[in-house]
Amino acid sequence: MPTLERLRRLREVLDRRQPDLTVLMENVSKPHNFSAILRSADAVGVLEAHAVHPTGGVPTHHKSSAGVAKWVYLRVHPDVETAIAHLKDRGFSVYATRLSDAAIDYRKVDYTRPAAVVLGSEKWGVSARAAALADAEIVIPMLGMAQSLNVSVAAAVILFEAQRQRLAAGLYDRVRLDPATYRRVLFEWAYPEEARRLRSEGRPYPPLDGEGRPVWSSS
Repeated sequence: MPTLERLRRLREVLDRRQPDLTVLMENVSKPHNFSAILRSADAVGVLEAHAVHPTGGVPTHHKSSAGVAKWVYLRVHPDVETAIAHLKDRGFSVYATRLSDAAIDYRKVDYTRPAAVVLGSEKWGVSARAAALADAEIVIPMLGMAQSLNVSVAAAVILFEAQRQRLAAGLYDRVRLDPATYRRVLFEWAYPEEARRLRSEGRPYPPLDGEGRPVWSSS
């Protein structure tokens, strides 16, 4: 059972979650990169991340970052077409990180609107198919000999630009989640074992009191 201090901390974090900012990892195969991207996503308040992996699964989390997986939901898609269609159906503009003549400076994007950033595999980058389906291609300008950053570093650079814009717009100053989602996520964060048990039994979560404690029915 979490302490009241722990519940306050969870609510403080949840109050700043951004349901309309996310990343889509397309075949990011190295566990340390995968986990580092999730860590950056958590740091800027991403609620749910997305991934496409050729095996249908995702890389094992690097042990130094494994804990962050508890705080960022991960939705795995069978292919990039399905993933991008899902994001667009939810109102996201999709931006593919890609070195191309069509790419625009990543800082020119308005990240205060629903935005999904596509990050490609370490070896090949974002696929041509993903780029074609995206609303725009973005690039981080490089002034040295290297043409690009490591994928997890690039994710952090772009996500913290999104955070900067959203802070300036006041999007972290109010709760962005609808009440039902807020209560669900808080229960899953605070009482993970109970949440798993109730899901396996097909039972609803209990209501929460003002401090985040579950109110169990006596029936």
